[in-house]
Amino acid sequence: MRVLVAPDSFGGTLSAPEAARAIIEGWRRHAPDDVLTAAAMADGGPGLVDVLHAATGGRLDVVTVRGPLGADVPVTVLHADGTAYVESAQACGLHLVEAKDPLHASTYGVGQAVAAAVDAGASRVVVGLGGSATNDGGAGLLAALGATADVPLDAGPAALAHVGSVDVAPAVERLRAVELVVAADVDVTLLGMFGATKTFGPQKGLTDAQVVEVDGWLDRFVVAVCGPSPAQRRPADAKGAGAAGGLGFALMVLGGTVVSGIELVAETVGLTAEAGAHDLVVTGEGTYDFSSRAGKVVHGVAAVAAAAARPCIVLAGQVLVGSREMRAMGVESAYGVTERVTVEESMGEPARHLADLAERVARTWSPRPLG
Repeated sequence: MRVLVAPDSFGGTLSAPEAARAIIEGWRRHAPDDVLTAAAMADGGPGLVDVLHAATGGRLDVVTVRGPLGADVPVTVLHADGTAYVESAQACGLHLVEAKDPLHASTYGVGQAVAAAVDAGASRVVVGLGGSATNDGGAGLLAALGATADVPLDAGPAALAHVGSVDVAPAVERLRAVELVVAADVDVTLLGMFGATKTFGPQKGLTDAQVVEVDGWLDRFVVAVCGPSPAQRRPADAKGAGAAGGLGFALMVLGGTVVSGIELVAETVGLTAEAGAHDLVVTGEGTYDFSSRAGKVVHGVAAVAAAAARPCIVLAGQVLVGSREMRAMGVESAYGVTERVTVEESMGEPARHLADLAERVARTWSPRPLG
């Protein structure tokens, strides 16, 4: 049997390559003769650069930028064939903050990383969005690239409460000769009931009252950047504008084109051809839930498997959807580590428990011949 193993990272416990290795190790305990191929995946969020570097090679440059709350952090920029890949989570990710402070967290470091990529000679810059601790509408990124305003742009959304004017012309000029691609992990808009703040603000630390307040501040910011009319505000209403707390919006204002992060990665690693050459596709992530729909790795891998007429199964830390929902996402079956161990135990030794799960699942999907 030929098995393609194409997982996402498992939260903060396993990178995508580590998860793929654990699944393969466990599977081989039961089915040592199966042919297993690793194809670590990402959707624009954490792990993007590692996955693309494994697939394309290229040069890795490490630059120091300002983290979400001001401390210096390293960011690795991948350069391959004239394209630079920037993973925004390395500069403003949730894993970089010990105490969540979404009112003051800034995307300034992402702008610094983009500037470094351009200065290094890239003619095309792909910015992966996802896993951010920020909700500043990309104001910090604009500031790092030269934009100015009548309030600080690099101090989080709280500083935008009274914004009246923003001049993005210097930032636009900074990137004038560069093709800008936005690899988003979600297709939410910036504002409103289904926008970035309402959807993701609470997990970044915003209270219900702050969600309403921050959304109002970002609305003022949009008017200051774009203008008040519906036509002028169109970038804020576009799908992907709310990715990474509004980084998508700022990058679109600078001329960026939004693409699906998982589709970009799938094309780069040749996932369609790989799926067709295997009998079974295995994907996975830390928590398989309703957020695993469009834009996320599991959904994207399942879609590729379906197009190749191959079954797709999910191995996850936790499974929080029922069989009807998973089949609607194109998934045949899903299995969780926490079916046998507690969440605390699974996070204590994630690779071992994921490998154990893979061994059990292999008994179902790759049964040994009788005799």
